[in-house]
Amino acid sequence: MAEVLLFHHAQGLTEGVLALADTLRAAGHVVHTPDLYDGHTFDSLEEGVGYAQQVGFGAVMERGVRAAEDLPAGLVHAGISLGVMPAQRLAQTRPGAAGALLLEACVPTSEFGSWPAGVPVQVHGMDADPFFALEGDVDAARALVEEADDAELFVYPGDRHLFSDSSLASYDATAGTLLTERMLAFLARLPRP
Repeated sequence: MAEVLLFHHAQGLTEGVLALADTLRAAGHVVHTPDLYDGHTFDSLEEGVGYAQQVGFGAVMERGVRAAEDLPAGLVHAGISLGVMPAQRLAQTRPGAAGALLLEACVPTSEFGSWPAGVPVQVHGMDADPFFALEGDVDAARALVEEADDAELFVYPGDRHLFSDSSLASYDATAGTLLTERMLAFLARLPRP
């Protein structure tokens, strides 16, 4: 059993994010899903990004960091797209991380220092996603795989962003199901706390 801190993407804490959390819970894991948007969800990525810009991307990330304050060490830090920022920062800077799951985004590890020894990580994204593949995230993910002791990069065919959220039109059932299976396998192989 792992304890996972899962951060939502730019459209907010949607039904699809909650469904993914429930899938992980059904496999026996404890999953925390903080709402970094104070209850707001958005019908489009553009609206959600606009809200994050209005609040400030740094402020959204700080909300994520604060969400971990009362939780124990030994968490798996997970994020989807925008949620990767606080997840990756915590995985790299909060002592005792058990692992990281970076879905549909990845930033250069230099953003937060370097990747900590012994912290396993999985990165998932689509090969023609305009954000993941065309804005440099896949390159950051490849560099992370080279840097980390235990890292996997999974690239799926397609051009959808937020393909892992079953409540959005961008959902890709084939890739989303495979991503979930790989996440569950990752969590199952982590040492028990």
